[in-house]
Amino acid sequence: MKIALVADAAGAIFWALVEPGQATARRIRAPFAAWVQVAAKGDKSAFDLAPQVLSLLDLRLQAPVNPGARIFGVGLNYLSHLTRLGRKEAPPHTIAYIKPDSAIVHPGQDIAYPAVTQQLDYEVELVAVVGQRLGDTPAASDCLLGYTVGNDISARDAGRQLGSLDLFTQKALDRTAPLGPWIATLDESGGGGQPQLTLSLSVNGEMRQSDNSRNMIFPMDELLNFLDARIELRPGDLIFTGSTCGVGLEDGRFLQPGDEVVAAIAGIGELRNRIGPKRRLTAARAAGRLGIST
Repeated sequence: MKIALVADAAGAIFWALVEPGQATARRIRAPFAAWVQVAAKGDKSAFDLAPQVLSLLDLRLQAPVNPGARIFGVGLNYLSHLTRLGRKEAPPHTIAYIKPDSAIVHPGQDIAYPAVTQQLDYEVELVAVVGQRLGDTPAASDCLLGYTVGNDISARDAGRQLGSLDLFTQKALDRTAPLGPWIATLDESGGGGQPQLTLSLSVNGEMRQSDNSRNMIFPMDELLNFLDARIELRPGDLIFTGSTCGVGLEDGRFLQPGDEVVAAIAGIGELRNRIGPKRRLTAARAAGRLGIST
């Protein structure tokens, strides 16, 4: 089943059980904590569903992030991507980072073009959503509620002025992390273990990325254990799991204002956003971009 965070015409935001094929939704009246652990298996019993059937056309989809949840990312996870960038073999371990909630972009919302970059890039990613603590499940991936679609927009030229990797600038910029359109529960994705889902991304209708999550270098269980060993994962947390080949960094075709970017994962859904206008730097912020004191 699919669970969305939505906003109604009055501005109320709530979780809902959605039927995309019928474009309908029913409000989940129970709090997130009451159903997040059981919904992974398709169990609706804890939802306390409202009887009224709503039209999705009357609702605005929000990024499916529960208040207080953290957003993590891991990288170096598809060998085809690394090979095109000149790496000949898989790395010994992944890398990780955290995104602030200000990075979140809702379905259909414009992606910001930050002033600190001239190389804005796209990366379709399978995003795992935690449903319970890892210590309460036999295998790490059994902790998941399900999956959603992410686009890990990156500032590729970040850190070049400083001569070192700058994941803060590259991955944590405001309004550069589209998520959605909803969560597909674990039972729709083959249950626990390694998901085998087809990912794709197009820019202005041109296919740029296509792969399957079975080709991850580091499987889902390993990624979750890597993160949880450092920061204990909690229900609602989200994890971007890495992107495949075809990104702009490989051929220099970076995103431009007005571009339409569509990230999709089979069995989950489609995430559509446009690139907003380029922002300008003030003199003080320009100095900060280069790490210069003012």
